[in-house]
Amino acid sequence: MQLVVARIGRAHGIKGEVTVEVRTDEPELRLGPGAVLLTDPAAAGPLTIETGRVHSGRLLLRFEGVRDRTAAEALRNILLIAEIDPEELPEEEDEYYDHQLMDLDVVLADGTEIGRITEISHLPSQDLFIVERPDGTELMIPFVSAIVTEIDLEEQRAVIDPPPGLIDDRAEIASSREESEEESGEESGEESGKEEA
Repeated sequence: MQLVVARIGRAHGIKGEVTVEVRTDEPELRLGPGAVLLTDPAAAGPLTIETGRVHSGRLLLRFEGVRDRTAAEALRNILLIAEIDPEELPEEEDEYYDHQLMDLDVVLADGTEIGRITEISHLPSQDLFIVERPDGTELMIPFVSAIVTEIDLEEQRAVIDPPPGLIDDRAEIASSREESEEESGEESGEESGKEEA
C-alpha cells in the first residue's frame, strides 16, 4: 500500500536541502536517512534520503544526488510516497493510519448513522474527518477524543458524541424557534412574549 508521507517545499540554503511539509505521524520512521521514497510525479523518483534535521521547527531533508539549490528547487511540490505493509499498525495504541480510517461509517452512540469518512484533513492544530452524509453534503468532524469516542476497525465504524450544532446547526435553530413560538402562543398575547425575550 502506498501512502503520501510528505510534500517537498522550498530549497533551503545552497547545499541541496529542502523543507518538507510532513504528512505522517511517524516522520522519524518514514523520513529517516536511508529511506527510499516513491514520488508523484513518478518521473522525479525514487528519492533516497541522505540526511534530515529540524531547523526552526521545520524538517529539512537532503536527497542523494541533490547537491545544490537549483537541483533542490526542481523538486518543489513533489509528493513523497512510502510503501507500507497494509497489515502494519502504528506504534501507539490510539493512533491510526489514514487508510484505516477511510470509509468508516460515522455513527452516534445510539447507532444513528451520520455518514462515511471520505477524507482526513491534517491541520496544524488538529486532524479533521471529512464525512459525506447520505444526502451528499459534507461535515467536518474534529478527530479529538472528546468528540470521536470510539474507533472500531472490526465493525468499520467511528462513534461520535458531537457537541450541539456540530452535525446540524439548522435543526438546532429551527427547533429552538418552534419552542419559543409555542411558549409565546401560550402567553396571553404577543406583548408578554416580547417581554420574556
